[in-house]
Formats: sequence, structure tokens, C-alpha cells
Amino acid sequence: MMDSSKHDYFEYFGRVHGILMYKDFVKYWDDVEAFEAKPDDIVIATYPKSGTTWVSEIVYMIYKEGDVEKCKEDVIFNRVPFLECRKEEVMNGIKQLKEMASPRIVKTHLSVMLLPASFWEKNCKMIYLCRNAKDVAVSYYYFFLMVSAHPNPGSFPEFVEKFMEGEVPYGSWYEHAKSWWEMRKNPRVLFLFYEDMKEDIRREVIKLIEFLGKKPSEELVDKIVQHTSFQEMKNNPSTNYTTLPDEVMNQKISPFMRKGIAGDWKNHFTVALNEKFDRHYEQQMKGSTLKLRTEI
Repeated sequence: MMDSSKHDYFEYFGRVHGILMYKDFVKYWDDVEAFEAKPDDIVIATYPKSGTTWVSEIVYMIYKEGDVEKCKEDVIFNRVPFLECRKEEVMNGIKQLKEMASPRIVKTHLSVMLLPASFWEKNCKMIYLCRNAKDVAVSYYYFFLMVSAHPNPGSFPEFVEKFMEGEVPYGSWYEHAKSWWEMRKNPRVLFLFYEDMKEDIRREVIKLIEFLGKKPSEELVDKIVQHTSFQEMKNNPSTNYTTLPDEVMNQKISPFMRKGIAGDWKNHFTVALNEKFDRHYEQQMKGSTLKLRTEI
């Protein structure tokens, strides 16, 4: 007999090529696959809860040459549309992108396999930000609790089981991270680590500016570092998602910008859960040269 909570859990999702995905996204998936990229599109790809908003704001600032006022003119999800996001007519990333002037910055959580072919054909520049799996699992758990598009994740250890099995939206973290890691030698792909950004944001910002073909002046780097600090972004209505109503994203349960640190997993994983996770992690990552730091 199906356990009823499990049944409820899967009612929220469908599958795309076998990968768990939000029902509304699946319904309009043909639009995603048919998306027409332009050669000057910039793709920001991440597994959920890996620092997407942070890197998006940095890239946006680079394009606006450090003009903070321009960054505050609208909320991040309008400035950097979320490609596959669809909620009937309320949210429609593809429609936003089609109406947007170039150069467009595109946010996505898709793995290499699911990314619309057009981005590869047009040779677009892509940035992938990778964060260690334990911190991602913690952040994803809180995201489940606060965003109404999710079923009840159950207890933290129960959620970690689902995470390990890839039974969360966007599927397996391991497959996702490995798929992009395989692309890192492609000169159009910049592979970054969340932990590196936490350790030395200036160094990573300079990498981004150079990757985007711009000149990293001291002044620009300073402005970006200041404007995109965790505290600034947490207090900034154009990046902290507080403009969304509680029934979509309830920040009373957990703020969207929660901690923004490396190593918070230590406050959530028991010794036993951690050992189990480590064993599973090793199996999943066998043969991959991708190495992440779980603390700085």
C-alpha cells in the first residue's frame, strides 16, 4: 500500500525525461525545448539552492557597469528571467525572455541534457555555479518548507533520503553537477564554486568580468563586492523575493536569503545521517574528478 504522504508528495510533480519537475513546468515543456537562443545570451545555470540569485546579481551588475540604481529598478526575477518557470499565465520565463532586449541573462536549473539545444547551437556563454551537496540539501529543505509549490518535505532526514535518491525537482544533484563538470573545458563555459565565492569574492568577480569580455576595474569590482554581499542582498527588496506574496513564498517560515554560508549542514546532519550521506556520495561520485569543499 502506498503511504499517503508519499502519494501527496508526488502529486505536485511530473517528470521530464525521467527527472522530477514541477507539474506546471512539465505541462509547457515543449516551449522550453523549442526556445530560440541568441548568440549573446548569457546562461546562468545552477542546481537549485546553490547561489543562483547571488551570481545573477553579480552578472547583472557587470552588464550595468556597476550602476546600483539600475539594479534596483526591478526585481531580480524580471531582470534575469527563469527560463523554464511557468505557472499558467502568472509566471512565464519564456515569454519574459522573448520580450526582452538583448543581451539577455537567462537563469535556469537545467542539467546539460535538459538545456534547450539552441543555447549550444548558438554557442552562448554559460556560467555554472556549484555548491556542496550537504549545504544544498539543507537549503532545499527550508525552500520546500517556505514555498507553497512544494509538498510537505517531512523531517530533515526524510528529505535527505529523497535528495539522495534524486526524488526532488531537477533530480539528482550528483548527475546535475557531473553533467556540467564534464563541460568545464569548453571555453564558453565557466564553472564556479559557491565555496570559492565565499572564500574570495573579489577573485571570483574578476573571473566573471573577464569571462564576459569586460575589463575588471578596481572601482567596478569594489561596487559589485559591496552590492552583492549577503547582508546587502538580504535587505534588498529587488533580490530577497519579499515582493512575492506569502501564499507563494512564506518568509515568516524561513527567509529566502537564509544564511548564505558554507558549512551550515553541520547544524542539521546527525553523525549517523552524515556517515550514510558520505557513503552514498562516494558511490555517486565514483570516477568523477569533481571535488567540493564542505566548509571553508
